[in-house]
Amino acid sequence: MLRDATGDDVHLMLSWRNQEANRQVSKTSHVISAAEHAAWWSRARVDPTRRVLVYERDGLPCGVVTFFDLRLTDPRTGAWGFYLDADGLAERGETLPAWLEVMREAVDHAFDALALDRLDGEVLAHNTVVRQMNRRFRFVEGTPRRQVHDGREIEVIPISLARENRRRR
Repeated sequence: MLRDATGDDVHLMLSWRNQEANRQVSKTSHVISAAEHAAWWSRARVDPTRRVLVYERDGLPCGVVTFFDLRLTDPRTGAWGFYLDADGLAERGETLPAWLEVMREAVDHAFDALALDRLDGEVLAHNTVVRQMNRRFRFVEGTPRRQVHDGREIEVIPISLARENRRRR
């Protein structure tokens, strides 16, 4: 289940985002400070082009889905990303089912609740597991770009999924 994030979720979001597994596959790889996160949250919660949702599994918060750069006029487009409580889900042996579920729910939310025509995102080239999962959900990869973030050079691949190409349940 996806629900709107609240101020009560801020500490969980930060702890998940700072997990090593999440930092390794993110453009921003440094440990995010509480002040940096609080500043992000104060901007995000009032930004009309952004939605921050918490993913719950069996009633337990387990991840964050963000939609950003939302353009809610024709064509309706937006970008997205997500991260999970990698450590907690691994401990419970729920990583793969949670990952499949959050992707399904996020794609459904993008096209059903937000009524987007196209959903965009990015993936780091070395994140082959996510790239495979994106293909499973019919995302198409664009031309990779080299970028520098947190003092490291990374290869970023844009992805997109058009409404008509989405996978139906």
